[in-house]
Amino acid sequence: GLPAALPALPLELTVLYNSLLFTMGASDSAIKGEAAGIRQGLLRVLEAFGSYGQDLGMEELWQKVLQEITVEELQASLHRLGALQAAWWLAAGRLESVAGLFQLLSTAEDLGRAHCSEGQNKLLSMIKAWQVPPEGSSLPLVQSAKDLKEILCTAAAFLQGLQELEAGNFPTALSLLQEAAGGFCSKNILAQIYTCLGCCTQRMGKPQTALQHLKRALQVDFQCLPALSHVAAVYHELGETDAEMQALTLLYEALGKNPTAAASSSPYFLMQTELLVHTPVLTSLLRRHHPSEVKYLLAQRCLQDGRVADAVEHYLDFLSLLQEGLQQQVPLDGSSALPRIPEVFLEAASALEQAGRHQDAITVCEEVISRTTDLIPRVLRMEEKLEQPECSLPGAGLAGGLLSQKESLCCLTWRAAGYLHQGWARAKLGESKEALTQFSRERLEDAVFRYLCLPVTENLQAEVEVLQKIRLLSLIGRGTQFLELGRHKEALLDFQHSLQISPGDPAAASYLVQALWKLNRKQEAAAQWQKFSQGSPGMDGQQQGQGRPLPLYLVSCLEQAVFPHSEPLARSIQDYLGTAAQDTSS
Repeated sequence: GLPAALPALPLELTVLYNSLLFTMGASDSAIKGEAAGIRQGLLRVLEAFGSYGQDLGMEELWQKVLQEITVEELQASLHRLGALQAAWWLAAGRLESVAGLFQLLSTAEDLGRAHCSEGQNKLLSMIKAWQVPPEGSSLPLVQSAKDLKEILCTAAAFLQGLQELEAGNFPTALSLLQEAAGGFCSKNILAQIYTCLGCCTQRMGKPQTALQHLKRALQVDFQCLPALSHVAAVYHELGETDAEMQALTLLYEALGKNPTAAASSSPYFLMQTELLVHTPVLTSLLRRHHPSEVKYLLAQRCLQDGRVADAVEHYLDFLSLLQEGLQQQVPLDGSSALPRIPEVFLEAASALEQAGRHQDAITVCEEVISRTTDLIPRVLRMEEKLEQPECSLPGAGLAGGLLSQKESLCCLTWRAAGYLHQGWARAKLGESKEALTQFSRERLEDAVFRYLCLPVTENLQAEVEVLQKIRLLSLIGRGTQFLELGRHKEALLDFQHSLQISPGDPAAASYLVQALWKLNRKQEAAAQWQKFSQGSPGMDGQQQGQGRPLPLYLVSCLEQAVFPHSEPLARSIQDYLGTAAQDTSS
């Protein structure tokens, strides 16, 4: 309540500086809002000289104080407060305000040095050019202005590097992040900077350089687990599956240990870079994966790479993690790496099938079918616009309630895929009649047919294409079982229908020729064989990929639908054609 007096102002401003640092240092969160204490201190300075500035904003207030108050005794105190103000504005992303403040704090000579530094970042040049006034030994400081300057340089470089990285200006981002890595910061922040450098160079198409930065991040701080997840992503990009698996395994083990947060490597500094850098892009790059996400990635990569036994083990581990409660393990902001949960079940069923555990695959698919059947309306009009937003949570689609057309279509797709997997599993068990039942589900066929006969809007195109592929594979599967049972005419009808859905499909075409051959309609079989052989190079039985890639859970079904007798059938037809040609010539 005492009036402001010039002799007491240096002490008063120093106490304010120290108290603000203690307040910030005691907080575990980043700096937010305005520094009310700084404003009050500046008003006290103006009051001591008979001036006022209550109606001014902070930028105008700083301008007024630094232009009007030139007393030498106050310069060091004002510069220290200015550095604190810069920290507040950096934390708020107000880089222009920071640059303007340092322009006011700097002398003409300082500004000349900043302007002469060609090729350097303007803000960094101004901070570096700022000369910290000498500090008297009679007034103790909890953190020197010189140290604060170093932290501001590091934070400014880091923040601007992140901005350029988000904007896609990778060379500029790289330069700024390298500047930050050479600055004054804790091991925690240094590891984060190296992680961002790795992400930047990966996006620049330099995966080996990215690996060097990411490994450096882990050397600095092995608890920087986001760096390990980025290492796995880079190895995946390089196609180095073994290294990717090792990185994911290490990540999963490290996440399982759940260590306590490591203490800062510089606890005696109250103001640190950690308090100033908190942007959405950094949060995204450093997102900590949950164990269930990493376990799923391990399962998925093993299945994609044909490591079936490992895939089964990881999928079963993941399904057991679901029992512990998915909501506690996976973020609900859409950033999770997990697909929809029914798709994970179907992928697990695919892995079990390939491992020869057909009965287990049938059981897993039954779970999907039972949980989705009641969610599918009897009649849906796909040409109508969606009235509800699409639900993107990993676990959505297995709970009750009204669903949009897109969600209902997803449920139908998952159920259809479940029937398809069960059909192939029954076929592998030698249960042809049961396989026919699964391939021939009346409700499935009616539902799919309803969808495929309606106009399709663009936002549903992907789901409908998957349904078309499922229907094609179901018809081929059923046709193969008719062949097994000697019901060749029925098999022929299914293969003909398959070619109506997907004209020129190599598997369906090959099976069609085989069915005609078994019906002793050899002339037709030979004609069809010649037609498809000339029209498509896929008559060797290999499926030709078309359009967008299939879901992972359908890949094994696609492989099972491949015609296995291409060469013997081709030789038989060629022998027949040769004999027919000889008969004609004679």
